[in-house]
Amino acid sequence: MPELCRFNGLIIRMFFDDVKRHYKPHVHVIYNKYKATIALDGEVLSGKLPAKEMKRVLAWITLREDELYEAWTKAVRKEDFGKINP
Repeated sequence: MPELCRFNGLIIRMFFDDVKRHYKPHVHVIYNKYKATIALDGEVLSGKLPAKEMKRVLAWITLREDELYEAWTKAVRKEDFGKINP
């Protein structure tokens, strides 16, 4: 699963063609022992993160929304989507 971004101990990844389990555009977030799948509209699809880190991820998603949707479009086409800045 390619890494999109890494900041403040958060690792944010996106699968290629990941539409079987979660149908909405989303990212996978890892923070220490925590894991969460978060839709690009902010809905938590599975897992959890500590409140402070969840706020950081949601703020990042809001800030990078256009880039994330572009990456999602490339991912479902199985194209390289590169990295997104923190």
